[in-house]
Amino acid sequence: MDSKKYYEAYDERYKTAHKEGIRWFGDESSPIVSETISKYQITKDSRILEIGCGEGRDSFKLLENGYNLLATDISTEVIDYCRKLLSTHKDSFKVLNCITDSLEEKYDFIYAVAVIHMLVLDEDRNGFYRFIHNHLSLNGIALICSMGNGEQELQSDISTAFELQEREHDGKQLFVAGTSCRMANNETFENELIQNDLTIIERGQTSVPGQFSEMMYAIVKRK
Repeated sequence: MDSKKYYEAYDERYKTAHKEGIRWFGDESSPIVSETISKYQITKDSRILEIGCGEGRDSFKLLENGYNLLATDISTEVIDYCRKLLSTHKDSFKVLNCITDSLEEKYDFIYAVAVIHMLVLDEDRNGFYRFIHNHLSLNGIALICSMGNGEQELQSDISTAFELQEREHDGKQLFVAGTSCRMANNETFENELIQNDLTIIERGQTSVPGQFSEMMYAIVKRK
C-alpha cells in the first residue's frame, strides 16, 4: 500500500465488500442531484460529469434516463462493478483521479457527492476544486456535497487509512480499510471554494437517505 495515496483506501474497502457479495452503499439516489438538475435546467443534451460515482447510486438512474453522463471514480473495483451491473452503458464509466488527471472535455454540470470529505490534506482538497474549475464549461455549474453539519470540524489520521477495522455491515462482520475523512465547517468550506476561483450560487444542508444524514452542499460556477 506504500505506493498508494491515503484517499485510495476506499478501493480496498469496496474489494472486501464485493468479495462478500455486499454492496457497501445503498442504491437510493441522492435527492440533491435530481433537484439540481431540475432547478438549473440541466437537459439530456448537457454534458455531465460525476466525480466519485462509487457503486452507481446516482449514475445508474441518470444513464437509464438518457442523460449524457461520464461517471468516474478513482477505484478500479467500483468502475468494474458498475460496468458489469450496467453493461449497456459500460463506456460511460471511467477510472479517474481528479487530483492528478485531467480530461479534454468541458462539462455543463459536474457533481460530486461525498467525495471532498474523503480528502484530508489541503493540497488534495485544492486539487479537487481546481479540477472542477478547469473542467466546467463557460456557463457550467457544479454541485459539491460534503459530510457534515456545517459547524463541526474533524479529520482522521491519514497514516491509518489502509488499516483494517471491524465493521458490521449488511448483517455481516467485516474487516475493512479505515479510509479517511475530513469534515469542514461552513466557513472553511466557503473559503476553500472562493480561494479556488469558484463563485457560490447556492449553499445549504441536505442528506442522502440511509447514508448521510447531514451534508453541506454548494452549487458553484467558475469565477
